[in-house]
Amino acid sequence: MKKRLLSVLLIGAMALSLVACGGNNSSSSSSSDGNEAAAGDEKKVESNGKKVGVAMPTQSSERWIKDGDNMKKQLEALGYEVDLQYAEDDIPTQQSQLETMIAQGVNCLVVAAIDSGALVNVLDQAKQANIPVIAYDRLLMDTDAVSYYASFDNEGVGRKIGEYIETKADLANASEPQTIEFFMGSPDDNNAVLLHKGVMSVLQKYLDDGKLVCKSGRTSFEDTCILRWSQETAQQNCENYLTGFYADEDLDIACSAFDGFAYGIKAALEGAGYTADNWPLITGQDAEVMAVKNIVEGKQTQTIFKDTSLLAEKCVTMVQAVLEGSEPEINDTETYDNNKLVVPSYLCEPVSLDKDNYKELVIDSGYYTEDDINSAN
Repeated sequence: MKKRLLSVLLIGAMALSLVACGGNNSSSSSSSDGNEAAAGDEKKVESNGKKVGVAMPTQSSERWIKDGDNMKKQLEALGYEVDLQYAEDDIPTQQSQLETMIAQGVNCLVVAAIDSGALVNVLDQAKQANIPVIAYDRLLMDTDAVSYYASFDNEGVGRKIGEYIETKADLANASEPQTIEFFMGSPDDNNAVLLHKGVMSVLQKYLDDGKLVCKSGRTSFEDTCILRWSQETAQQNCENYLTGFYADEDLDIACSAFDGFAYGIKAALEGAGYTADNWPLITGQDAEVMAVKNIVEGKQTQTIFKDTSLLAEKCVTMVQAVLEGSEPEINDTETYDNNKLVVPSYLCEPVSLDKDNYKELVIDSGYYTEDDINSAN
């Protein structure tokens, strides 16, 4: 009888042990560290279970994946629940995602818009529900529902691209004209307008005095903008320019506003038979890992490095301030007029990256590894 009772007790103890182990496994499935998960749960209690909706435009671009991951990680570290959604550059999908977040009662919205003017009605719903809205990297236009804006200095991005071309092509001292074509950003993105303005603030004088020659004649934003930042459209445009204007003369400079455009330009140039001997200067933006690889290999000349972890950090501090009833850090109250109000903003500083400084900027800092760059395809 004693042996039977002892067996029952042992079986019960083993069952309790298995349940306890199962609980630990469940915690570790949502975190690589059970202690971190427990700490996170405590923070969520302290934050009163507040939830943040994060709407990103697409996963087709590496930078937006990094933005979303950084945002989610940092918000969850503060104890907030995060609903991160990507709309794959489909406006109705993003509208629907935001409507769902609002209906579910999120406490704050962070929005990187596909079309910065297409969300007016849904953002009005957020305002009616007293949900604060923070625009992320792309200004939300034509609405008074936006509270703050976190971005990089977009006109400054354009200036840095223009200044890089000015210096690299030695335009101030050039004795012969150099050819240039422009590939600017999406017409529904206010950032693209500012970037073009920054580029032209540097390069317009060289177009005027003939040191730069755009044989297509397409220099205005309206003539050079590319809807949805499409790599395919950039490639097609470049192919058309090369066929129509550069059959007997090389293109010297491709002023590109985005790494994706640079990939399309590269493909068009290779198709037209360009080699290292006549490869043009090509700019970009975002310092995607493939762009860095192309820079190392001489197929792209420059890109703009924007540390998305820093931008996410600044946006997260905005969210935290809004939810805690304090004032976020702001460094611009004049630039970003969305046709309804001037949106208080925090602007991070972009950095020009090329073959001379890429190791310092993205390898030594841990942003990428050499293996990341070597294996990019």
